[in-house]
Amino acid sequence: MAEATNYRPRVLAIDDEPDITAWMQAALETNGYDVLTANDAGSAERIHDTWHPDFVLLDLLLPDGNGLELLNRFHEASPQSKVIVVSGCGSVRKAVQAMEGGASTFLEKPVEADTLLAAVKRIGLDVADADHAAEGLEAGEGQLDEMIGTGPRMAELFEMIRLVAPTEASVLIVGENGTGKELVATAIHRLSRRSARPFVRINCAAIPADLIESEFFGHKRGSFTGALSDKAGLFEMAEGGSLLLDEIAEMPIALQVKLLRVLQEKEFRAVGGSRTIKADFRMICSTNVDPREAFAKGKLREDLYFRINTLTLKVPPLRERPEDIAPLAQHFLQRYAGREGRDIQGIDTEARNTLTRHRWPGNVRELEHVMERAVIVTRGPRITTGDLFDSPSDASKQGSFVVPPDHTLAEVERIAILQTLERTHGNKRATASILGLHRPTLYSKLKKYGIGSTERQPTGRAKQRA
Repeated sequence: MAEATNYRPRVLAIDDEPDITAWMQAALETNGYDVLTANDAGSAERIHDTWHPDFVLLDLLLPDGNGLELLNRFHEASPQSKVIVVSGCGSVRKAVQAMEGGASTFLEKPVEADTLLAAVKRIGLDVADADHAAEGLEAGEGQLDEMIGTGPRMAELFEMIRLVAPTEASVLIVGENGTGKELVATAIHRLSRRSARPFVRINCAAIPADLIESEFFGHKRGSFTGALSDKAGLFEMAEGGSLLLDEIAEMPIALQVKLLRVLQEKEFRAVGGSRTIKADFRMICSTNVDPREAFAKGKLREDLYFRINTLTLKVPPLRERPEDIAPLAQHFLQRYAGREGRDIQGIDTEARNTLTRHRWPGNVRELEHVMERAVIVTRGPRITTGDLFDSPSDASKQGSFVVPPDHTLAEVERIAILQTLERTHGNKRATASILGLHRPTLYSKLKKYGIGSTERQPTGRAKQRA
């Protein structure tokens, strides 16, 4: 494994003219940089999203896309990546648009090699030790990297991440869609000894079946129809770093066999290639289904499952950690208020209670989108209930409480307390928050109804009248 001090900063050179990207690649590689090239927007996006370059050299005129739009997408996906626009469109207006889109500087063609290298160094291409170290994990109480969690379920997850990250063990992350599995994987990589090397992420369900082997192993020119040039695969891109395979249960069985062989033998060959390439990456996998159920249904090979789950981390759904809803909502409020330039003071009490009572089938991702919408549509200094959802029914259609027939008010109250305690796994603080009660009031009602601190009692009428 390469040490952080030997890190070669990554540069993606994008231009519609192959001669120009070849020249840039030669000039930069001679001066200690790793360089990949692209001659169209589609190839550029694929490389950027999987290789995660430190720098991008971007032409504004591309055969299949607008360079400024590509710049905006790159800046949104990786704000830490520095983009240098190198273009023959040298108007002041284009330069201003590029800088507003997140470019670090604008160079007008033709560009001399010395000018290009000076620009790269001037805007900080000592990313090798500086930027990558700055991306290291900063843990605080109730927070690990970009994850927020104040309850016991998340505290346990944070502790397991800290324990497994410095090791070389394979990790399987299990959780519903929207729970933050990729954030867990990112934290593991950043806390690991491989943090200065690439972190390559791929969704196994998003790659066409006829291209998936080429995407993983790479291919040689002419190895199949459409292979017009050599292409590095994900295994090679992740050299020395970590590889996240999201939705591993969606990987074709035939490729699972080959992946298992790579993990066992620590080497592979590109499609159509004869040279053996050493595989040096840490495997992190994630899935939104029960892995044992997946291999029972034939979607996941059992031998691969046992190979990738040296340690399994389960990310709890948001409905099982209601104590985290308010701090997460505040976090997203600050993020999007800052992005939109809005002066919003906070969330009012009614809106906070609405958020806490919602079932969040889309988990943290859904909460983030709700808060983003609220920041955009609110007209006052604080977020209100009316700002949260597109329609009032959206706030209550998930997990709504139906009053059972022929019950007294006291019986209904007791049922509500019991169901909420069960939903929060006995967490009284979260239960009181969801029900809109002060904790002393909740304790009084627990005593009144004879509800034990941890027992789960039947919620039916027979138990109430026993």
